[in-house]
This record gives sequence, C-alpha cells and structure tokens, in this order.
Amino acid sequence: MKNAKLIFTAFLLLNSISMLAQTDVQNSGTLYISGSSDVVYITGGFTNTSSGALTNNGSLYVRQTLTNGQASMATGTGTLYLNGTSAQSVAGTQPFKTYDLVTNNSSGFTLNNNLSVANAHTFTSGVIASSSTPNYLIYEAGSSYSGAADSRHVSGWVKKIGTTDFTFPVGNGTYLRTIAIANLSGSSEFNCKHNGSTQNQSNILWPLTVVDAYEYWNMPQVSGGTADVTLNWDNSKVTFPNFTIADIRVTQYEGIWTGRGGTASGNATTTGTITATGVSNFGEFTFGSLSFAIPLRFISITGQRKNNSNNIEWKVAETEDITHFVVERSGNGTQFAAIGTVASQRNLSTYLFKDDAALTGTNWYRIAGINQSGAKIYSRVVPIAANGRNVDMYVVNNPVKQTIRISAGDNNKGNYEYGIYNTSGQLLQKGQLTVGGAGIYNITLQAAVKPGIYVLDVRSSTAQFTERIIIE
Repeated sequence: MKNAKLIFTAFLLLNSISMLAQTDVQNSGTLYISGSSDVVYITGGFTNTSSGALTNNGSLYVRQTLTNGQASMATGTGTLYLNGTSAQSVAGTQPFKTYDLVTNNSSGFTLNNNLSVANAHTFTSGVIASSSTPNYLIYEAGSSYSGAADSRHVSGWVKKIGTTDFTFPVGNGTYLRTIAIANLSGSSEFNCKHNGSTQNQSNILWPLTVVDAYEYWNMPQVSGGTADVTLNWDNSKVTFPNFTIADIRVTQYEGIWTGRGGTASGNATTTGTITATGVSNFGEFTFGSLSFAIPLRFISITGQRKNNSNNIEWKVAETEDITHFVVERSGNGTQFAAIGTVASQRNLSTYLFKDDAALTGTNWYRIAGINQSGAKIYSRVVPIAANGRNVDMYVVNNPVKQTIRISAGDNNKGNYEYGIYNTSGQLLQKGQLTVGGAGIYNITLQAAVKPGIYVLDVRSSTAQFTERIIIE
C-alpha cells in the first residue's frame, strides 16, 4: 500500500512540475495517503470512481472539481484542501467524506453533491453554494468550524448531526446570517438554509400581529428532540423592522406563523438577539411582534389658509425615535419637495408649520418623520385649495377589518378614485368613491387584500389624501 502511495505522489509531482499545467486525476484503484506528512497535490480535478478506494490521512489538495462515486468512503484522519482560483464544485453520486476541511477559493464553491466533515472545517476564503436538490455541507457529530464571515459562509444547505450546540454558518451569499441551536435533549439531525423575503406574511396566529418581511431561516429537524433556538438581526446587513423590543418573539411557520416565545435584547435599529427555549417543532423561523412595526403614528394632519399663510398642523404619537419632521409641499399632488423642518420634542404631540410662500393654486402637503437611523415615516397628504377651504378626509377605523370607513366634509364633494397598495407598491384594489357632502363613506375590501399593512390613496382632480392603514 505504501509503495502505491509513493508512486502516485511521484506521478503527480512529475506532472505538475514538468507540464506546468492543470492535470486531472482519476482514482479507480487504491489511493492511500498514509500519514500527516504525506501530501497529494492535484492541480486539476480529482475523481474517485465507484471502484476506487480513497483514504486520506495526510493532505489532499484539489484545485478544480472534486467528484466521488465510492460508497462508504473512509473518513481518514487527514485534511482536504479546496484551494483553486476559479470556481470549484463538488460532484458525484456518493458523499465525499473528510476528517478536516479547508475551503480557500475567493471564486467560491458549488455543492452538487454532499460534502461531509468529521472534525474541523476552516473557512479561509469563498462562499459555498449548494444546488436546489438540495445538497449539503454536512457537519458530523462532534465537528465544528471556524472563520465564517460575510465573505465566507454557506449560501445554501447545511446539515448538523449530534448532540452539541451549533451555530449554522449560513447566509445570503453577501452576508453571514447565522441561526443557532443549543441544549439539545438528545442526538439530533437538523438541516438549515437562510432565505430572503418571508413567505405567507399575512398568515399569522394571534397574539402575533406581524412578522419580519425581510428574512427567515428554514431549519427542519430530521430526527431528535427539543432544542433552544437563537435568532439574531443586524440592520446594517438585512433590513429589520422597527419592532418594539419587548414585543419581539421567535416565530415559526406550521401552516400559520406561530409565536415560540423568547425575550429579545438589543436595538431594533442596529443589532440584537432572541432565544426560544425547549422548541419541539422545527421548520421556518423568523421574528414576530405582538405590535405593529410603526415607530411613529400620525393621529391627524390638517391644512388651512389663514392670515395669508397656509397653516399645516399635525398630531402624532410614539415620537421617541423621531429626531425631526420635514414638511414637504407639492403643486400637483405627486412631486414633493422639502420646504422646512420642525424639531421633534419629547412630550409634545401637536406641531404647526406656516407656509408663507405658498404656490399659486392648490398646494398639497405631507409630513415626514425622520428617525434616528434616517428612515422616513410619512403622514397622509392634505391639500389646501386656492380659495382657502380646508380639505379634511381621513380613515375613521384604523386598524380596518372588512370595510374602510372614510370621513369627509362638505368641502370634499366630488368624484374620487381610490387605490389600495401593499408595502411593495403593488395595487391590490381600486375603484370609485363619490362624496356627496359631510358624512362617512365605505370601501368594502376584496378577497385579494389580506391582513397586513397597506397604503390607501384617494384622489380627484383637485384633492388627494393618502393614509397608511392596518388590515386585520
């Protein structure tokens, strides 16, 4: 066996030195790398066929595609180095097994076959992607990893087997977005993948009112018992809703998003974590909240022509995170420009701004509340007509159940078009609204409008208002 190993090593060195080119190697017999000082360096791809027998107790370097067809491959005690300069892949019909693994290729890797690590994995460079089959980077019982970061993690599926605590080195290909399990009640097998836009956001079980729309983790359990699950957020990497910290819960999907408990710590505008203990049902996880993610609530906004000025007054609640307000004006109800700022003051709920240089004709106004991270929260739009009449329309019932009830005054007589938009700007319902005078006017919601957060836009040729509405 030792002679075969030496001949194979000499063959590789001869090719790599004399040919100075990438050389593919195929093993159809016995390849035994016997000790820690023995090195096999393959400048091209390496295929271990179904008739091959590979044992790596030393160092095996592969710079292109790694393929395995050998069933029940020996794990060995050596290290597999994937260290190419162009994108590499792992292929074949049988899992490739290694004791230690070093991934060092800034061009990245694709798993078209399972790759199993028995001891230690070192992330040095490059993102590991897995195909949608799926194929897994497998961490066997007792294994671990080091070096995971934004530029080196798994953008795909990871499998963990065993009883030890584990943080899955998963992410979205740009950022590392881990999820952790701890205090396992027994030997378990988990699969895990990070995902983008959260599915079925409107399908929520009370007392939850909303779930994080921007990311979730799919972590099904193949076997095992209970475990603690820890989620984390990082608003600099993936947008996190401005949830109230005390209201955040770990949330899991089982046909409906269901709270799994936990107490969050951190800051919604920066970073934080939350842990649910003793979880027994596993699958898709994200953050949920017992309250809606509305850091600022505009109670009302009115506009009135008075003493040669347009006076805009607004009332707000929950201003703790707001640093200031920006008053924006439009001459057509569509294109707005800032015309002034008003500082936010603690314990003050009513604000006034006077526009002494109003445009000719009808002026439209809206207020933007600016929070500490620079995000804007807009009020509805209020127009002030050239004749000075106050335009006053607003939603009476917010949150809304099946019908939107709009209050209108005598100044609002006319025919209006309305639209209901989701937070992505998609129009879900539109129609006509005729206002005959002061009173309450109803818009019945269609089936396409599910529970969630929406924007209602109502406009005519001379008036417009928009309002953020919550549909339960």
